Amino acid sequence: MKPLEKLGLAAADFCLVLASIVIALGLRKEFDWNHMVAQFLWSKAQLAFVLGLAATTVFTFYLNGLYEKVWRYAGVHELVGVIKACMWSFIPFQLMVLADRGQIFPRSGLVLTGLVTVNICGGVRLLLRQASQWMGKPITTTRVIIVGANDAGEAIARDKSRKFVPIGFVDDRPDRAGISIHGVPVQGKLEDLPSLIDSHLVTEVVLAEPRPADVKRVMDLVSGKEVKLRVVPAMQDLVAGKVEMNRLRQLSIEDLLEREPIKVDPELVRPLLAGKRVLITGAGGSIGSEIARQVASFGPEKLLLVGRGENSLYEIGLELPQATLLVCDVCRERILERIFEEHRPHFVFHAAAHKHVPLMEAAPAEAVYTNVFGTRAVLNACQKYGVERFVLLSTDKAVNPNNVMGATKRMAEKLVAQMAHPGYAAVRFGNVLGSRGSVVPTMQKQISQGGPVTVTDPAMTRYFMTIPEAVTLVLQASGLAQGGEIYLLDMGKPVRILDLAHNLIRLCGFEPEKDIPIKITGCRPGEKLEEQLVGQNESTEPTRLSKVAKVITRVPGQEWPGEQLEELRQHCLNGDQRQCRLLLQRLLERAEGQGESSAQSEAS
Repeated sequence: MKPLEKLGLAAADFCLVLASIVIALGLRKEFDWNHMVAQFLWSKAQLAFVLGLAATTVFTFYLNGLYEKVWRYAGVHELVGVIKACMWSFIPFQLMVLADRGQIFPRSGLVLTGLVTVNICGGVRLLLRQASQWMGKPITTTRVIIVGANDAGEAIARDKSRKFVPIGFVDDRPDRAGISIHGVPVQGKLEDLPSLIDSHLVTEVVLAEPRPADVKRVMDLVSGKEVKLRVVPAMQDLVAGKVEMNRLRQLSIEDLLEREPIKVDPELVRPLLAGKRVLITGAGGSIGSEIARQVASFGPEKLLLVGRGENSLYEIGLELPQATLLVCDVCRERILERIFEEHRPHFVFHAAAHKHVPLMEAAPAEAVYTNVFGTRAVLNACQKYGVERFVLLSTDKAVNPNNVMGATKRMAEKLVAQMAHPGYAAVRFGNVLGSRGSVVPTMQKQISQGGPVTVTDPAMTRYFMTIPEAVTLVLQASGLAQGGEIYLLDMGKPVRILDLAHNLIRLCGFEPEKDIPIKITGCRPGEKLEEQLVGQNESTEPTRLSKVAKVITRVPGQEWPGEQLEELRQHCLNGDQRQCRLLLQRLLERAEGQGESSAQSEAS
């Protein structure tokens, strides 16, 4: 609030307190005005007493922060503040009256004056709020606390749209204590957030610096409070001066990874893809479609989107009209070869796969056919038609696999490693937040239906990455690939699925167990309690890119997989689920037990 506005409010309160004194005296003397003036409002001492009481009351209002609040948004908290201020200001004057034995002012008059002052000063504030509603001007302005007295916080406080009331900042840095930015004071530290929300009727908390650790802490602090959490937009918007309340986004589950997100420098990838023909399999899926969007921004000569599901392919085609849509199952080798022969792609990103662990446990033949033989068909077409770079999208479930899906992806990794073609590589993902069929969309749907949110085991943990991070890893790996390596993103610490459920429920504005129950269902077929990023016979070494490591793995000998691969194909075509599972296990045991350690070293 501006200084002139505070002065005006103080003057109004001074007049209201004087009016309260007169009314209290009137009640005391039955409104005998002649007697009141003659006995109590004539001498200089009595007049000084009255003016001093009014001035002290206004000063106490100021000390209690009543002039930092907007009257037309006043509520019970403002009324409590008026009561406290009156008590502190009237007590010393009451002691003076008692010591003077009521000569300067009636002893019971101050008690009446205090009651009248509370009713008038508090009542006027509440009446202003009510009058605003009666006049058809409902209180829609948002009362906001900004976490972080930094550049982004300054931009929010500077926002001239004023569709919100900035109550203040909270910041843990000592040098921020007591400062004011655009008239908005730093009200305290992060730990003061709950009390500030209550005392100022805050409806939104804006994180001006959404560091993962702070996001988690803020969520814990506001747990149980009816407030929305919002965060600043992207850094480029901050630089462009676009940080306004109507541009802020809701807090998302991606903000809770408890680590800084990994970003790619577009200039590292642009020279590789600009003017090239790029083919993406599984282009209608969550990851494939995002790869398509990113690749399209680098100006390829031709963008070829291959997918089996025509509906999802059609949707990404509407978004990217410059792309060529090709409906094709990657297991159809002849059709796939015709596509490669006609379009001659330079780059191939292979995202097509079956990824649902429990479903693939029940259908191993389908998992093997798509994930193993589909990958082999794409690899063969790439080699035959001179594709420069190939990237396989793998998963952390391929590490020491105990399920069919993980085993098929491990087989696909081995096929890439064995081919050892220059420019070909694989990347391992953790669980991708928001991808189709993943845990987060499932939980969100359960929350929207009122619960329960199902968690398989309280101890289950997973590595998580965002869709943009997954695409970052793919694009970076395409530039690092030398010949069959596996690349891995630093995904921080694994996250407990139970913690994820709690955080997601809170993000949706509910309290876990209180509003939305959580049900423990037990592990599903093929699920592990914990995932690993690197296998027992593997190691990692750093690359020239921060947060990206290369996995040193065993390369199968040239005799692998041999005739057993064709035998596996026949079992898949015949739908022999048991034999598919057994032969897949045997082939993997041979691949892991035979071969030589990859000694490829990365070019500096």
